[in-house]
Amino acid sequence: METFDPNDIGIANGNFFGLPYDVEDSMLVLLPVTWDATVSYGKGTAGGAEAMLNASLQIDLFDEKIPDVWKNRIATLPFDSGIETLNRSTRPVAEEIIDKLSHGASAADLGSEIERVNRASAILNDYVYSTSKKYIGQGKTVGVVGGEHSVPFGYIKALGETFPDFGILHIDAHADLRRAYEGFEYSHASIMYNVLEKVPRVSKICQVGVRDFCSDEYDIMCGDGRVVSFTDRMLHRELFLGTSWDSVCSRIVETLPENVYVSFDIDGLSAEFAPNTGTPVPGGLSFNEADYLLEKLSSSGKRIIGFDLCEVAPGPDGEWDANVGSRVLFKLCLYSIASHKNMFQCHSK
Repeated sequence: METFDPNDIGIANGNFFGLPYDVEDSMLVLLPVTWDATVSYGKGTAGGAEAMLNASLQIDLFDEKIPDVWKNRIATLPFDSGIETLNRSTRPVAEEIIDKLSHGASAADLGSEIERVNRASAILNDYVYSTSKKYIGQGKTVGVVGGEHSVPFGYIKALGETFPDFGILHIDAHADLRRAYEGFEYSHASIMYNVLEKVPRVSKICQVGVRDFCSDEYDIMCGDGRVVSFTDRMLHRELFLGTSWDSVCSRIVETLPENVYVSFDIDGLSAEFAPNTGTPVPGGLSFNEADYLLEKLSSSGKRIIGFDLCEVAPGPDGEWDANVGSRVLFKLCLYSIASHKNMFQCHSK
C-alpha cells in the first residue's frame, strides 16, 4: 500500500484492476469461475474471467461520482484448477449430447450421459456455494465472475441462507426460465427457473432487456408474481414514445426489495459490446444505459448484497469483449460497495 500509485500503470498481481489488497483485508472478493459445460451455442465463456482479469489492468482507478475508488478493498480469489479440469472433461460430453439431440435423439435416450453432466454441475454448485458462504460469513460481499450463466446458482443459494428476503435484478437477453434445458438440470438457460424453485427467499426477479424466450418461459414471466419483466421491446417502446431512461430506471428499481442481488449476463447489452458471447441477440441495452440503471439502484437506498457477471467470451480478433466486460465488472464492484456506504458525490458539474 505504501508504494501503490492509482495513477500509474496497472500491475499484473493476480487481482482484478491491479489493486493491492489481500483477500483477508478485503471488503469485496471476486470469485472467478472457468465453466462453460452447458452452453448451447457458442462456447468460450470459460475463458472470460481470465481475459477480463488481463484487460482490467487498463482501467483507470477513478470515477466521477464515487471518490477514491482505489481505496475500496477489492481482492481476487485464485482460479480453481479442479473446476477448470472438470469443465474440460465435461464440455465434450455436453457437446455430444447437444449434437445427438439436434439430430432427433430424446433426452430419455441419453440419460446416463446427461446425468454425468448434471453430476459435474452439482460439483460446481457445491464449490461456488461453499466458497461464497465462507466469505459471506466473514462479512464480505462476493462477486462471481463467469463463466456461463449457470455458475452463480450456488452463490444465490448461499445468500438465500443468509438473508430473509431479497430480490434479483436480472440483466439478460434471455429469460433463463427453461426447466432442465437440453436435459441439463443446471443449464445456463435454467438458472432463474432453478432460483424460483430452490431459493424461496428470493421474493422478486426483475428482468431487464430480455428479448429471446420461449412460450413456457413467457407463461412464467406473466404468471409468476415473483417475476416482473421489462422486456427489450417494452423498454424501447417507452423510449420511442418519449419516456426518459431515468423514469424507466426508477420504475425498475421500485419493483425490487431492500436487498438486491445483481445478475448481469453480458448479452443483456447490445451485441456490439459483446460480439463473441455465446448466444448474442439483436437489441439490448447500451453500456451507458446499463451503467445508469446500476447507479440508480446503488443510489436508491437499497443495498446490493452481491452480484455476478457472466457469459463474457474472449474473441479471436482482439480483447473487445474482455475490455467491455472488465468495465462492467468495475462498475458492479463500485456500485455494490457504494450502496453500503452512501459514497456518491459529484466531482464535476
